[in-house]
Amino acid sequence: MAPIESTEESRKAVYIPDNTRDETTKEKFARKVKENPFVPIGCFATAGALVYGLLSFKRGNQKVQQQMMRARVLAQGSTLIAVIGGLGYTMLKDHANKK
Repeated sequence: MAPIESTEESRKAVYIPDNTRDETTKEKFARKVKENPFVPIGCFATAGALVYGLLSFKRGNQKVQQQMMRARVLAQGSTLIAVIGGLGYTMLKDHANKK
């Protein structure tokens, strides 16, 4: 099988925004948090409900454990909605900037 040659056309096919080049991991994380702050909040809420629910389970407090597992599911759903909403917003913003 012959190697694929890199042409000017193939390089133009992959779009890389200027603001993401030469960006460290910390800078990228900070930028992503600024773009959509609800995702990390939802992740921490999910993890917090899970940990507290597991501690309640270990202690034998079934009522609190059930409430925390329900809170975890709610936090996961909210995080998923935040991710989808952020992606939609970014797509609309990029589409508006191209025009």
